[in-house]
Amino acid sequence: MSAAIHRSRITEGRPNPLGATWTGLGVNFALFSANATKVELCLFDDRGETELERIELPEYTNEVFHGFLPDARPGTIYAYRVHGPYAPEEGHRFNPNKLLLDPYALSHVGDLQWDHALFGYTIGHADEDLSFDERDSARFMPKCRVVDPAFTWGDDRRPRTPWERTVIYETHVKGVTKRHPLIPPDRQGTYSGLSSREMIRHIKSIGVTAVELLPVHFFLNDDYLLDKGLVNYWGYNSLGFFAPARRYARNQDFAFAEFKEMVARLHDAGLEVIMDVVYNHTAEGNERGATLSFKGIDNASYYRLLPDQKRYYINDTGTGNTVNLSHPRVLQMVTDSLRYWVNEMHVDGFRFDLGTILAREPHGFDDQSAFLKACMQDPVLADVKLIAEPWDIGPGGYQVGNFAPGWAEWNDKYRDTVRGFWVGEEGKAADLGKRLSGSADLFDHHGRKPWASINFLAAHDGFTLNDLVTYDEKHNEANGEENRDGHSHNLSHNYGVEGPTDDPEINAVRERQIRNMLATLYLSQGTPMLLAGDEFGRSQQGNNNAYCQDNEISWFDWEYGERGERLVAFTQRLAALRQRFPVLRRGRFLSGEYHEASGAKALSWIKPSGEEMEGADWDDPNTRCLAKLLDGRAQESNIRVAAHDATLLLILNAYHDAVEFTLPAVQDGVAWTRLIDTNLPDEEEDEPDFKVGESYTVTGRSLLLFCLKTKKRRAR
Repeated sequence: MSAAIHRSRITEGRPNPLGATWTGLGVNFALFSANATKVELCLFDDRGETELERIELPEYTNEVFHGFLPDARPGTIYAYRVHGPYAPEEGHRFNPNKLLLDPYALSHVGDLQWDHALFGYTIGHADEDLSFDERDSARFMPKCRVVDPAFTWGDDRRPRTPWERTVIYETHVKGVTKRHPLIPPDRQGTYSGLSSREMIRHIKSIGVTAVELLPVHFFLNDDYLLDKGLVNYWGYNSLGFFAPARRYARNQDFAFAEFKEMVARLHDAGLEVIMDVVYNHTAEGNERGATLSFKGIDNASYYRLLPDQKRYYINDTGTGNTVNLSHPRVLQMVTDSLRYWVNEMHVDGFRFDLGTILAREPHGFDDQSAFLKACMQDPVLADVKLIAEPWDIGPGGYQVGNFAPGWAEWNDKYRDTVRGFWVGEEGKAADLGKRLSGSADLFDHHGRKPWASINFLAAHDGFTLNDLVTYDEKHNEANGEENRDGHSHNLSHNYGVEGPTDDPEINAVRERQIRNMLATLYLSQGTPMLLAGDEFGRSQQGNNNAYCQDNEISWFDWEYGERGERLVAFTQRLAALRQRFPVLRRGRFLSGEYHEASGAKALSWIKPSGEEMEGADWDDPNTRCLAKLLDGRAQESNIRVAAHDATLLLILNAYHDAVEFTLPAVQDGVAWTRLIDTNLPDEEEDEPDFKVGESYTVTGRSLLLFCLKTKKRRAR
């Protein structure tokens, strides 16, 4: 480190924007801290290994330390040391011996090496986290890199797919391509691999319009996982909200450019990019966690602390800490991050992990919270897709249906109801009717639309569809927690054998149940979200919590054989039907009321006799076979259109045995054309017709879709 610092090298600079900003003439450094007394900018060599110089930021404006360094350029490696009181009982944990990452860093260099020196207190000391550790943490820390964000986007345009046409594909950047035989080895598991022609062709073929990526913000591997030879595979352990994870780049020094290229290629194919973002907590943990960034910059501002014991953290996330979005500067950081990913990285939307926390004020969840208001009024954020995971483990944390207008929400009631129905649970009929129709009981308020319900049957957290019909119990032994982790209530069934089997009868039932659930998902009102790989029967060997499995348990096996090919073909048929029939993706909630103008009801529920269901049918716990009649003559608005939509009949039979179902009579209808029968998955597109009023044998555990063929009317 140089012995002297010349004040002429650095000027006051500006307090905004926050972060390290290349101006073309130098770099402006700005760091928020309400409680620090001094901030030192630390410069490193090109490898990030040797600290070359410390420069005190000379100015402090509106709680922001700032300075302008004319000698700095893109590629400059830096970090901070922040001085202030070390008083954990007052919420302050400043320790200038600990090198700290810039919360606004756009890129990083190096990897974290877990060591006791990373902790602000002395591990093993009698005073625990009240002690003060004087070891320098720099050699164990990653560093920040100044970036020139310039990128040639060409004529890149956001696809702006309407919500009504949106189909989401939830996937993992690495896992989806790591074993893909048609992607070159150097591109497997990378942003580049995800945007390859092979992947785009497959994704488009199953009707997907938006790729939702598990976390790609800069994140860390937990030390306890590394000790077991595991890693944080999913990525829900963020430490930098502006930088893409380098681990998914072919060239880690240019991860931000490769991410942009991926977005551009997906956009060129008409695919949107949605990011799963984790703003609810950070990788720093609780009072016993490491001091890596926020904790050492301004612990009392960035985190929610117990009001009467500020030494301890509020833990509504279950991860040790909770980010304090009630603080204006923390709220600014999150919204700045979101705008950065939209404006600079061109992403199309966000799925917010544990979204309830983001709308939680000190008094609890508030649908008028500062964060929700900020998103609603922001012209950038109001123009992209916003999806909440509407729960956390805090008081009143379950908030499905309660987010503000403009938001979509993961609908776990849809997941559990549909799973329960197909596994044969009693008393699911009434709830199933609501879930298939966009869950109006949850979302039909304040002008919200059916698309607000993100319908899913499987997600990264839980069983895949294949494992849902293959295992009665979770098998998470590989996680090293003696199978104690992960949910135990999975609404799954193995149909006679735990795990894979050669029994043809069991396999036939399993495949039909997968088709039943895929068809239910694609044919429901609302926004379908498909877990990547479910379209070809991907398995995780019964692991329903594969968060730490960066191996064959999580990596997709694209050599899925004849069984997988049949499932892909079936999924493609479903996608084509959803696209073909607008009645399956109506923009308004369907009503069972009679429309005078059209002479029809948009929605009717039919029992096996061919008659409409009544209250007693819904209340009967043994009702497991019913049909949804969507009458295309009943338009969703008062505006007359030139042609009516098709009329469809969706039959679901969860009984183990076959049911004789009378195909109902509909005005002007002469026959029902069968489009889907999950018991006959390989049937050709030109399906046969069945007369109105005819009895159709619905196989046990099967789903059917019919389209009404009507009389030809004479032109006037």
